[in-house]
Amino acid sequence: MKATHILIALILLCGLVCAAEPLKSPWNVTRHVKAADFIIQSHRGAGELSTDNTREAFTLGWQLGTIPEADVSTTKDGIIIAFHDKDLARVVKELPQQWKGKLIKDLTYDELRTLDIGSWKGPQFAGHRIPRLRDVFALMQGKSERRLYLDFKQVDLAKLAAEVKDAAVGPQVILAAPKQETLIEWSRLVPDAKTLLWMSGSEKVKRGRFAALKQNNFQSITQLQIHVRLPGDKKAKDIQPGEPFTPSRAFLIEVSQELARRGILFQTLPYGAKDASIYSTLLDLGFASFATDHPEVTKKAVQDYYEARK
Repeated sequence: MKATHILIALILLCGLVCAAEPLKSPWNVTRHVKAADFIIQSHRGAGELSTDNTREAFTLGWQLGTIPEADVSTTKDGIIIAFHDKDLARVVKELPQQWKGKLIKDLTYDELRTLDIGSWKGPQFAGHRIPRLRDVFALMQGKSERRLYLDFKQVDLAKLAAEVKDAAVGPQVILAAPKQETLIEWSRLVPDAKTLLWMSGSEKVKRGRFAALKQNNFQSITQLQIHVRLPGDKKAKDIQPGEPFTPSRAFLIEVSQELARRGILFQTLPYGAKDASIYSTLLDLGFASFATDHPEVTKKAVQDYYEARK
């Protein structure tokens, strides 16, 4: 009887110790990637530091040492532009009545290029315009350190590939899309470009998609991004008890181990994360890259993490 009590006590003690020990992945980015090579993706150009998808934002993103993201859409007359939304309501202050309710695909580039998409954010951003993607590529030519994520929105893939080839920036771009089929076709069109598959939804959905990716050996995927949702986020409905966010830490460690074996970059977009401790926790779980709306905060958190583990 006494032996049984001792065994139970040991089990309970082990449970307390294990619960206190934070979960960590056996694979850690600091042992495999130099701090100077750590990839931070600046969401929509430079996150909240500038306007969405403007030349000014992309330039700032590069100056910060990050890789800006451009959302790729097409105008009525077939011009490929950098623009996120389906319409102009959010980013144009005092939108002319004749354009209210119209979608980007219903307007020509000559109409769109006249619009101020910066003043809504503040007077210091007045005069920012919607750029053609070819004009963004012109800022990258001859500057191999300038790379760009292209988030696939509303665009013909073959036409986008032709513009990338014409600008000779294939090795500098990473196509991001939620469907693997898009990335497979992109790899055929632009073999020297990289790809990123992003995954949203509940942990159950992510687990299902990840299992399917393993079955086809992650064909044409060089980077995988999993969205992490924090408490208070309306889309964080499946946070499990004892977990700081969704998906769970155990699942993220499982993913990090699998991707590390395959040489695929593991990235996350932790929506709204401004606290350095969140980034530290995510790095402990095996992440090797971040997408962020707060590039300065993220960059410092990564630098501090590396410094603490020298």
